[in-house]
Amino acid sequence: MKSYWEEDRKKYKKWESINNDIKTDICIIGGGLAGLSTAYYTGLRTDVIVLEKDRICNSTSGKNTGKVTSQHGLFYDYLLNSQGEEYARDYLNINENAINEIERIIYKENIDCDFTKESSYVFTSQEKEIEKLKNENKVVNLLQIGISNYKENIELPITIKGAIEFKNQAKIHPIKYGYGLAKAIEKNGGKIFENSQVKNVRKEENKYVIDVNDKKVIANYVVIATRYPIISFPGYYFLKMYQSTSYAMVFDCKEQLFKGMYISAEVPTISFRVIKERNKELLLVVGYDYKTGTAEAEDGYQNITNIVKNIYPNAECLYKWTAEDCISLDKIPYIGEYSNTMENLYIETGFNKWGITLSNVAGQIISDKIFNKENRFENIFKSTRLRPVKNKDELLNMVKEAGKSIILSKFKIPEEKLEKIKNDEGKIININDKKVGVYKDKEGKVYAVKPICTHLGCELYFNNIEKIWECPCHGSKFNYDGTSIEVPSNKNLEKFE
Repeated sequence: MKSYWEEDRKKYKKWESINNDIKTDICIIGGGLAGLSTAYYTGLRTDVIVLEKDRICNSTSGKNTGKVTSQHGLFYDYLLNSQGEEYARDYLNINENAINEIERIIYKENIDCDFTKESSYVFTSQEKEIEKLKNENKVVNLLQIGISNYKENIELPITIKGAIEFKNQAKIHPIKYGYGLAKAIEKNGGKIFENSQVKNVRKEENKYVIDVNDKKVIANYVVIATRYPIISFPGYYFLKMYQSTSYAMVFDCKEQLFKGMYISAEVPTISFRVIKERNKELLLVVGYDYKTGTAEAEDGYQNITNIVKNIYPNAECLYKWTAEDCISLDKIPYIGEYSNTMENLYIETGFNKWGITLSNVAGQIISDKIFNKENRFENIFKSTRLRPVKNKDELLNMVKEAGKSIILSKFKIPEEKLEKIKNDEGKIININDKKVGVYKDKEGKVYAVKPICTHLGCELYFNNIEKIWECPCHGSKFNYDGTSIEVPSNKNLEKFE
């Protein structure tokens, strides 16, 4: 479903798909904010091209909250305890720097993207979370005095027990910002190609050959800036990340709203911010995230609607969509070399739902690495790091899911007659000893696919809210008819007639 931000896409140009073989210094795969930020920085010094399989800012970059912030939930206490004080301070500093850098780029390139400075808050409505909030505030002020304040009252019109305020944060219109970056990239001599899906990346002598559509790009450097890496080996990122899906809704509440940006401390998290549209204010609410592809997804749309209607009884939903994010097991992005064995191949992924700020961080770090410029923050995000995994339970669950799915595909599942599947419902059934994923549309037309992910062979789940097939292992998504719509898989499902 189209997000609120994507309504403005029609104002901007479309780029052609790649139509001939090209040689370039730097090839960036992925036209989201991370890829565009990297192209912006590198394009100031050399020739660069961006390859995007659909439209730029089409996926997560066009479906997020538009928050530009160093406040990433209750995160700094976690960093202090897991990585140490210096590490936590550096993480805070580089994210604060990114906010300033984004502001600098916006004014330098004259990007009209509704940039506004506002405070950001983590709040709680539960007594049991208060101590966590106070401790987080203490840690943040240890790292940088004056950036964080503990508050007992905030402007958000719900009952709260406490909140942490981060000052001088910001919000933007992500699509407008992305197209502003694209315009600047072209101004500096860079090239952007849409509808140009990369099929393969291989090394030949000292160059990389990128197979895209039926053409080839030859590059000295390659940056993989897809949300989920399109190359599985030797980086093994499929064992180090999972994907999380969040619900998003925009409401016209028929009254004046509040200032600031807000996210709850409790789980499931829920986030609030206001969008100013001409003479009207709209409310954007995001939350009720779940691990992509796991069992039946809770109806987050209804949960969000219930919360909003309780505050604003006359609220009307104007837009709703889902957004998917990559989560690294230690909650820290992978930015840097793809592997220790593939020179001049770089990766940007695992932004843990804070991709706008961290996309700028990624662009700076990768650009510095390519041009051999020292960046003291690069080791924070080192993609080849061997630090102990902090979320061992999640790792074991991922391995279990992958193994279970591959094993199950060899056995029968209980019989379930096709006639018992309701219209507008999808299920996995057994037909003639074959496991078949079946979806019936509202008119009763049947779409049958092999419900095995074309990435690494995990068994798929059907999301009956979004009407799509989802992979529980690495988050690939397929339309009900089997068409691939989200990486890491770029192949369609096998269809049954």
